Amino acid sequence: MIHLSFRAALAAALVIAATCVQSADKAPEPKLAQQPQGARTGLTLTTLDEKAALQLSQGAIGKPVGDHVLLDREGRPTPLSKYRGKPLLVNFVYTGCFNVCPTTTKNLQKAVEGTVNVLGPDRFNIVSIGFNQPFDSPQAMKIFATQYGIHLPNWEFLSPAAAIVGELTQNFGFSYVATTAGFDHMNQVTIVDADGKIFRQVYGEKFTAEDLAEPLKAMITGAPIPPQTGTLEEIADRIRILCSVYDPVSGKYRTNYALYFEIVGFISFMIFMLWVTWSFTRKHGKDKIQSG
Repeated sequence: MIHLSFRAALAAALVIAATCVQSADKAPEPKLAQQPQGARTGLTLTTLDEKAALQLSQGAIGKPVGDHVLLDREGRPTPLSKYRGKPLLVNFVYTGCFNVCPTTTKNLQKAVEGTVNVLGPDRFNIVSIGFNQPFDSPQAMKIFATQYGIHLPNWEFLSPAAAIVGELTQNFGFSYVATTAGFDHMNQVTIVDADGKIFRQVYGEKFTAEDLAEPLKAMITGAPIPPQTGTLEEIADRIRILCSVYDPVSGKYRTNYALYFEIVGFISFMIFMLWVTWSFTRKHGKDKIQSG
């Protein structure tokens, strides 16, 4: 029985390793092969300074949104001034993200769908902006919206030129840094009032009616705006892709060999422990037979 358990455990460990290797080999390729924005702007390959990022984000409150011109999903020039006259929600994403950005976008959708149904889509607007240029092209943003089922008529996905990304993100108080796993970035939704001024920053992956829908309703109806709930320290979780990682310098997915070494080390340790257990049990059994 011990021998069979040892063989079964060894087989399971090898299956786990093989599965991870297979998933790395099948890691999706980026849609473009040029250098992404992280490498172009000389961003430090490090983790996000959360304190500094939060200060920048909060410092944007009360400032007017500049008349930046971006491209919509069809490649048409779209000035942000187009959205003045109505409240606007703005979030930043990058289409190569398979974890936080889709989750945040879907949660944003859930939070505002009820408001759209009650007040109608013509009372406010939502904009998602792709900050990883040139990867987040109009076509990539269109695919991102379709892939995650975003079909609200008042929600647009915009792609800025690489040259204005720095100024644009600074304007909204959005921080990001390139890392070997993609980007560390603020998880924030910016609420812009009808006059085009940044009114509030909402942080985290999940959004409730109190976070977004209630301030929107108050802005639209002219009612007193409820105070912000939650904590300002709710900022982005770091992006991690299992078995393969995104290299922002080359713009490609590459194998994370360090992870393989960890897997091999774990398997070797488990084999050693199983062998020790099996040897001890076998020796103990022989001792009992001899003593008997």
